[in-house]
Amino acid sequence: MTPPPPGCASLGAQHARVPGPLARSRLPLRLLLLLWTAAATQGHPKNGPRISAVWKGQDWVDFGLAEPHTVLFHEPGSSSVWVGGRGKVYLFDFPEGKNASVRTVNIGSAKGSCLDKRDCENYITLLERQGEGLLICGTNARRPSCWSLVNGTVESLGERRGYAPFSPDENSLVLFDGDEVYSTIRKQEYNGKIPRFRRIQGEIELYTSDTVMQNPQFIKATIVHQDQAYDDKIYYFFREDNPDKNPEAPLNVSRVAQLCRGDQGGESSLSVSKWNTFLKAMLVCSDVASNKNFNRLQDVFLLPDPNGQWRDTRVYGVFSNPWNYSAVCVYSLGDIDKVFRTSSLKGYHTSLPNPRPGKCLPDRQPIPTETFQVADSHPEVAQRVEPMGPSKTPLFHSKYHYQKVVVHRMQASRGETFHVLYLTTDRGVIHKVVESEEGERSLVFNIMEIQPFHHPATIQAMSLDTERRKLYVSSQWEVSQVPLDLCEVYGGGCHGCLMARDPYCGWDQGRCVSIYSSQGPVLQSINPEEPHTECPNPKPDKAPLQKVSLARNSRYYLSCPMESRHATYSWRHEENVEQSCEPGHQSPNCILFIENLTARQYGHYRCEAQEGSYFREAQHWELLPEDGATAEHLLGCARALATSLWLGVLPTLALGLLVH
Repeated sequence: MTPPPPGCASLGAQHARVPGPLARSRLPLRLLLLLWTAAATQGHPKNGPRISAVWKGQDWVDFGLAEPHTVLFHEPGSSSVWVGGRGKVYLFDFPEGKNASVRTVNIGSAKGSCLDKRDCENYITLLERQGEGLLICGTNARRPSCWSLVNGTVESLGERRGYAPFSPDENSLVLFDGDEVYSTIRKQEYNGKIPRFRRIQGEIELYTSDTVMQNPQFIKATIVHQDQAYDDKIYYFFREDNPDKNPEAPLNVSRVAQLCRGDQGGESSLSVSKWNTFLKAMLVCSDVASNKNFNRLQDVFLLPDPNGQWRDTRVYGVFSNPWNYSAVCVYSLGDIDKVFRTSSLKGYHTSLPNPRPGKCLPDRQPIPTETFQVADSHPEVAQRVEPMGPSKTPLFHSKYHYQKVVVHRMQASRGETFHVLYLTTDRGVIHKVVESEEGERSLVFNIMEIQPFHHPATIQAMSLDTERRKLYVSSQWEVSQVPLDLCEVYGGGCHGCLMARDPYCGWDQGRCVSIYSSQGPVLQSINPEEPHTECPNPKPDKAPLQKVSLARNSRYYLSCPMESRHATYSWRHEENVEQSCEPGHQSPNCILFIENLTARQYGHYRCEAQEGSYFREAQHWELLPEDGATAEHLLGCARALATSLWLGVLPTLALGLLVH
């Protein structure tokens, strides 16, 4: 809501005098109250972020000009971030305790030989460490090429088909593993338009059959080193068109595919250049209790097991539905591997050949032709991959449209392990969500919403550095470094610090501090229900009394900042609740309107916040009578207030009524 003009409410002063009776404003205050109440009901549920924070640190640098397509490369432990833009790469440096800096390296292009004006720029789409240098690949005016950057010197490597797309808008995925390179990028611009997963550098160049995927959109690829080297797998995650054309069926199906890393192709002319070990399985992300299905895979993050057990690697998938609601489902690589090893093939009703489709063979043996033919004609396994846990349901689902995810496994001050998810939304903000274990089930709490940029914009890329405990994000305008331990944003003393339930933060020597900066143990409670009960003082401090003098029959309002979106805020006059703002409230303030001040309405007003068993007094005002004053000042303020409230409420009201 648009804030009131300064000097009218004077709510920051300990004692303010507002003179005079107030003539009626052109916009009836009762109408404003009704509009405000209606708009406030269209809000965030309790599974939304508890607080909202704007990162105001110095760790950001802008590009100077808009970069519509960026790619980000960061090595853990380094203070630098490489970002690819149009015809150049940027090196951003974020030294600890100093202002960030940037330098640029220009990359040549074949712009002069561009035949038309479609994408004649050189959009950098790939940055990868190679030896002592940096491999840079870009569209190069629709002639995909690569360069090597060593010690500030750029050397052209010529055209490299498969390393960069012809257009920056093309779905592309490139995976490096030693001397081998895998890619989903087509090599020819005007033919070969069927997307394939290829080995473009290695012993034998292989590609997937054109019939095993339907218009795939590739999300993530990884190589998993298993117990036997010959059994190493490539897993890649993608979504594709649903072959079920029933009008009620979803448009997309989310998948995970497997390939044997040692696949040498087949024995026949039809299979010699193709992956012979391809199989795919459906990823299920559904909540049966609420009958909600999430079929569109958006992003994947793999969290390795700390003990090195590949089967216990956690796979976090972000899914959406046609209404852009989101869910996060968590799978294990062990479950995925088991599905591919044991499931029958969908639509195949006779006994499977030996070796079975998808099986990796030792000693570089070729896959028999019969096995390839069965897998090529029936590439999907019948069994579906379901989320971890006894209920096989999403970790959580939300009305927000999440697009990217990274996950940090961390230990709190008492040694408990937590998984902290950082999820980007389509509005250019980040949600920080903590996952903790309680028996066989996971508890999830949405800690905060972070605005990482000075200029709000869509987040194009995100990288997590667990060594430096930083998050790097880029938009078309800027790059920002965000600390994982944003403890200074939590107000409310010890109670407010612990109610945040942030495993990075604790109470120490009268401040909410990072567990990494404190010299000794800090007070922490990750009790999901009543964390504030760990504080030394049983109750939070009361709000300081503020006073204001008002003339009878005047109009006035009291505003209480709603710091926690999970709390219910109530304005209480003496013993009566005059206004209540529930957790779904959209306005950042709980406002009490007094349309016509009578003798009964003078006295004490308290804004009280109730969040579970946590209760605190957020504001305390005393309205005092003042007779015989003039109304000019208050009248002007009321008109300005009415206008600001109208401008702030009208868009929210329109949106709320449209959604309703």
